[in-house]
Amino acid sequence: MTETTTSAQRFAVPGRIAVSEQAASVWRTATLTEIRRETPHAATFRLAVPHWAGHLPGQHLLLRLTAADGYAAQRHYSIASAPDGSGHIELTLDRVPDGEVSGWFHTVARPGDTVEVRGPLSGFFAWPGDRPALLIGAGSGVVPLMAMIRHHRARGLTVPLRMLVSARSPEELIYASELGAETTPVFTRSAPPGVPVGRMTTAHVAPLLADPPVGGWEAYVCGSNGFAEHASRLLVAAGQPVDRIRIERFG
Repeated sequence: MTETTTSAQRFAVPGRIAVSEQAASVWRTATLTEIRRETPHAATFRLAVPHWAGHLPGQHLLLRLTAADGYAAQRHYSIASAPDGSGHIELTLDRVPDGEVSGWFHTVARPGDTVEVRGPLSGFFAWPGDRPALLIGAGSGVVPLMAMIRHHRARGLTVPLRMLVSARSPEELIYASELGAETTPVFTRSAPPGVPVGRMTTAHVAPLLADPPVGGWEAYVCGSNGFAEHASRLLVAAGQPVDRIRIERFG
């Protein structure tokens, strides 16, 4: 753990949060209990997981599907739900063209079906809720960031939290009905009347870095490889320390 000093306080900058090796190594049979459509291409799948060890916002799990002939497919998925002790977790999946696992979830899965999960995994991208968080995501990269926002709201946290999220259009903005004043959407293909269309730019990021909270931001970036690189460059150009940018990428 390292620290940075400000005139107002000492602010601890976390390293990797420890993950229980026992919890992360055990496969558990999870039962699908609910399916909610989020966008034309994304849906949320709620799973009941016996003896779930709990998780922190930003963590993910490994999911395994096994066919009748024994063939198995495994994928890593971010957890969308805030930790609540209910024994349930939620995953929000984009339907990937030719995707074995996402295709099964979107076309075959029904409540009552079972899958295997292992986790939670990864302590690097986790946010315990004890430090100002600047969240930047694109497409389904908003999923672990939404877990952080839900956690912030559920616990009534007062630590500053802001999110910039990029989507092709309002119709493809995942969790659109849940997003509040903490979120600024950026639309790259089409937008509501009067809203500019285009990529996320310095104009979106710089104002947040110009007036940071006490102790500064811990930045969490999630999206495709290309988006993660682009957003990270914007953050650094605006003055965010490189060692306080956490990146979760896919694709």
